[in-house]
Amino acid sequence: MFRNLIFDWSGTLVDDLGPVLEATNLVFGKYGLESMDRDRFRRHFRLPYREFYEEFLPGVPLEELEEQFRPAFRESQVPVTVLPHAREKLEWCADRGIRAFVLTSMDAEAFGKQLREFGFSEFFEATYAGVLDKRDVIHRILETHRLDPAETAFVGDMTHDVETARHGGVSSIAVLTGYTHAEPLAAVRPDLTVPDLGVLRGLLTKHTRPAHPISTVGALIHDDAGLVLMVRTHKWRNLWGIPGGKIRRGETAIAALHREILEETALEIDRIRFALVQDCIDSAEFERPEHFILLNYIARSHSRDVILNDEAEEFRWVTPANALSLELNHPTRYLLVEAMERGLLDS
Repeated sequence: MFRNLIFDWSGTLVDDLGPVLEATNLVFGKYGLESMDRDRFRRHFRLPYREFYEEFLPGVPLEELEEQFRPAFRESQVPVTVLPHAREKLEWCADRGIRAFVLTSMDAEAFGKQLREFGFSEFFEATYAGVLDKRDVIHRILETHRLDPAETAFVGDMTHDVETARHGGVSSIAVLTGYTHAEPLAAVRPDLTVPDLGVLRGLLTKHTRPAHPISTVGALIHDDAGLVLMVRTHKWRNLWGIPGGKIRRGETAIAALHREILEETALEIDRIRFALVQDCIDSAEFERPEHFILLNYIARSHSRDVILNDEAEEFRWVTPANALSLELNHPTRYLLVEAMERGLLDS
């Protein structure tokens, strides 16, 4: 069991390969080189990236290349997205008290912007960005934060990440979601290779679970016309349910409810009323075995302008009766029936 996880950023937690490839090809074009497609880039790109550029543009100063690459990356219209299972993995770490860090070669300013935009700042004890050679920093991280190498792993998507882990005397976990093909990753023999962070979470979950139930909040949200909001999420096997999430340490249930609803739907809620509490123990409908205590509320939103984050796939505003015709997860169906029978949605 690992007590500490150091994460790479690009290709491990976020997918920014599109704008990186676009910016790289722009730089290549200025020096008369032909563009690379995604497959060729993943077979040749490596860290420290000065070695990659030295192979294709020998003798050109790295500073000169960066002056062209950085604005091209910033101006790219190709979206940067959170990789599937990344947020859930970080929440998993937080739930279990696993200390999390970032060590990335990404430009510090661009990294900080993404960190804030994706709402990931809270998950990390410390971050280290703009590191050209991660081997130069891994020992400092271990010493500064008093991390036991035997209880620490570096999670990354490139051969350099595996080499960095080995250099620091920590375990290496390679994910196949990023910049390097499986073949070159296998050649450097990581301690563990997984297709994505969801599989990693599943493997580690077998060896550790929270000692106590996890308290969560959720709201059956209605608008001024009496319609209720339903969201469909992969966490609940693509069943329909209500938005919500875990209560953080030091946070009140109502504060958690406001935060979770805002994060997941971009809605502000008011007229919050407690509805009921439910036990949810190792539900077959949830993506993994967990013991939840579900604090359910009724709340109102004056707006129907929902913006989903990466935790849900679809939303609908429907009448309570029509909501019952959806494929609901069991806790939501129970809450909805109770709310209708007790008239909690009438005011």
